[in-house]
Amino acid sequence: MKKYFKIITLAVILGLILPSCLESYLSEAPDAGLTTDVVFSKYNNITKFFDGVYDGIHGNDYNIKCAHPLYFSLRMEYSWDAMTDMSDNGRQYESQSIKGGQMGGTVDKFAGPVSAKNLPILPSMFECIRICNMTLKNVGMLQDAQQVDIDDLIGQAHFIRAYAHFALFRIWGPMPFITKVLTPGDEFDLTRLSRNETCKKIAQDFDTAYVYFRKAGIMRRDADLQLSSPMQFRPAGVAALGMKARALLYAASPQNNKNGVTDWQDAAKACMTAIDSSKFYGFAMQTASQASGNLKQAYKNNFMNVTRTNEQLWSYSVNQYQSVGLSTMQSLTNGVFAQAATAMSGENPTQNLVDKFETKWGEPLNTPADRAAATALGHYNDQDPYSNRDPRFAWGIIYNQTSEVAGYNPANIYYETIGGKQMFSELLNFAAFLGVTRTGYYQRKSIYDSNTKVTTSYNLTDPIIRVAELYLNYAEAAAQGYGGEAGTAPGASLSAAQAVNLVRTRVGMPNLPTGLSPTIFLQRVKNERVIELCFEGHYYFDIRRWLDAPVTMGQVLYGIDIEKVPVSTTYPKGFKYLRVPLPADRQSMWKDEMYTFPFTTEDNYKMRNFSPNPIW
Repeated sequence: MKKYFKIITLAVILGLILPSCLESYLSEAPDAGLTTDVVFSKYNNITKFFDGVYDGIHGNDYNIKCAHPLYFSLRMEYSWDAMTDMSDNGRQYESQSIKGGQMGGTVDKFAGPVSAKNLPILPSMFECIRICNMTLKNVGMLQDAQQVDIDDLIGQAHFIRAYAHFALFRIWGPMPFITKVLTPGDEFDLTRLSRNETCKKIAQDFDTAYVYFRKAGIMRRDADLQLSSPMQFRPAGVAALGMKARALLYAASPQNNKNGVTDWQDAAKACMTAIDSSKFYGFAMQTASQASGNLKQAYKNNFMNVTRTNEQLWSYSVNQYQSVGLSTMQSLTNGVFAQAATAMSGENPTQNLVDKFETKWGEPLNTPADRAAATALGHYNDQDPYSNRDPRFAWGIIYNQTSEVAGYNPANIYYETIGGKQMFSELLNFAAFLGVTRTGYYQRKSIYDSNTKVTTSYNLTDPIIRVAELYLNYAEAAAQGYGGEAGTAPGASLSAAQAVNLVRTRVGMPNLPTGLSPTIFLQRVKNERVIELCFEGHYYFDIRRWLDAPVTMGQVLYGIDIEKVPVSTTYPKGFKYLRVPLPADRQSMWKDEMYTFPFTTEDNYKMRNFSPNPIW
């Protein structure tokens, strides 16, 4: 039966409420006499129209960047990681309410219009999907473009459409997969796909993007591998294969799996294809040779200092980020570092996360039993807890007495008792009440190793998908699909264990022990993923697709209490370290509604066949 404006889905509602993308573009220059035919028949015009997905129509904030983890942190006052057991905000914002199981009016910040403290992810993704569909519908009208440019444009449209659907899926759950420009006169009655179907549709769109990028000969944007092309903000063929593999990994994960081991095998094969393609086209994990022998610098170049590296298949870079006084970076930079003590929030790792970093010999430290075993070997001491750790710990987290944090060298995060009174060090100075850590740690991946007490400009980069993730994705899928640590996809050059060990040996960590049971091996792969990808926006979604969130979000969250004391045999570093639970108002909790965000109450009333998410 014909469905007129009895529109069923939120997707349709948003597609019609938002201004027509074409009308918006045409209104930019009414005196120019632009018509639909002119826009879509001229390559220069259609690319300007399509590029709205990257920068927004009329310069507004409806663009694909809303789905990038770093951009989320730029605009909001917290990060995805701050809504998990991974970290805590110094100054409490909505993130604490969300991780505590209360959404309230915060949903409006993600579904409502643009404003200074909103990030309209929901309407932005539908706007991007609409732009992509209009471009694909009308690209045949082009009259002045080379075939290579047409194929490139088609590839980008499929990629961004898939990426937008993926963002919606990860936050709000399964959606219809919209491949046409919807109008009130269309005959349709859209309902949600299943979780597995949604992931598979997304993977198919990324695969189509790859096909067109390959036809255009654009598997990466800088064929000379010099990372100098100004077009690198656009995705390319290898990134499409990587994102296809990621989507299939999600399809196979416990939350979304429909076909058992077959889904895992499909994901493993796609992951291996992405790895092989990345190697063929010159992508590789950063090594010391990329930074004059300095492995730490090479690794951190993935996140700051330089605009792009050859480890990043697709990335988003913020040029000239200022380390001091830029209030829009509240979710990453604590006030104590940014000379905004009462305003800045900061992302402060919990002790729960710190315990996931192994000893440099590879012993896990997650549980009291783990720590006791490492202590028995002489590899760990609760009163010298930061020595002999995985190097990524010092590269990603500022802890008491961290060196090389210029302006704070060493980083003093402790208190001492003088004359019966507690005196706090500079980085634990509660006079800066809102801007200091409550966990005893600060996040370091986004803090430049220059003097943080003066304004310093540098590049800050979101490695949206990078080579290390490809290996971790493959390790997980191959282990699940082909039998534990020895699991190997057909024709693949790597086993699951070999893949995860490449990520570890790159940073100087030993291989995982052999002979692990499939269950224990998977636990170690998950832990490796948390460490390698921490603060990059994966963890929030990983614990949900793994169905681990009820456990991780239900555990007690700890910080570290650090008191300066005389050096002794018991306290060899002159500090007394004690794990302490975070205050009750900084703990997390879990209820199953937290697997997805809710829609606004207004949008829930508009839905019929499109079932709403539970109201928190």
